Amino acid sequence: MTKIALFGAGGKMGLRSARNLLDTDFEVAHVEISEAGQARLKSELGVDDVPADAALKGADVVLLAVPDTAIRAVSHAIIDKVESGAIVVCLDAAGPFAGHLPERTDVTYFVTHPCHPPIFNDETTPEGRNDHFGGIAAKQGIVNAILQGPASDYALGEAVGKAIYAPVARSHRVTVEQMALLEPGLSETVVASLLDVMREARDEVVARGVPAEAAQDFLLGHLNILAAVTFGHIDGVFSDACNLAIKFGKPALMKDDWKRVFEPDEIAASIDRIT
Repeated sequence: MTKIALFGAGGKMGLRSARNLLDTDFEVAHVEISEAGQARLKSELGVDDVPADAALKGADVVLLAVPDTAIRAVSHAIIDKVESGAIVVCLDAAGPFAGHLPERTDVTYFVTHPCHPPIFNDETTPEGRNDHFGGIAAKQGIVNAILQGPASDYALGEAVGKAIYAPVARSHRVTVEQMALLEPGLSETVVASLLDVMREARDEVVARGVPAEAAQDFLLGHLNILAAVTFGHIDGVFSDACNLAIKFGKPALMKDDWKRVFEPDEIAASIDRIT
């Protein structure tokens, strides 16, 4: 049986991972240093934490479910006790991309990250429709990358990703550099920023007299149909009026060189701020 040493098991992502690993073929050793996290593990999952040394002994996979800012400290603290040939799995590309993992040529560094359930899906249950984060009831995609190690280790790393993010609809293999383009580049720098602008725009029309509920319904409804057309989810086209609004609106909202956020130096700077 494959053994996983799960670090940060009582934290936000650790608890999600631990819950999804309960009914799998993996043997899991839960490591949690905080009393609050230990209490959550016991009360919510009925499992006890174990010392790091015991968890690492014989572990085939070391799963670091810790914040980006802690990856360097945690990985360096335990690396001397990681078994040769083991796979160290991170849940975000930021730390690995930034070079925060310690030098150890005989272990594999693997990254797996969720895409989260898409806006357009075929979920038929209330639990599925309300699982916006994923890992509970709604199907989602995941992206995976090997930073270092033999290609043969990919299958086990992917299996861990599919387990902790289940149910998984699609699994994509990318590089760590490509994963950094996806996050923080695409998902946070671009999408989250534009969504924050949309929220500000809603607040602005409300401040100018539009009833708040009307503005909310109008924005979310148009976001639904406009996104469906834009991303080819349905066969449709924008009206001439909408196309004109885009032609004159986009330059007012976006700098001409906005795609610079995807340049390597900008991605590196963003990750440096995160970590």
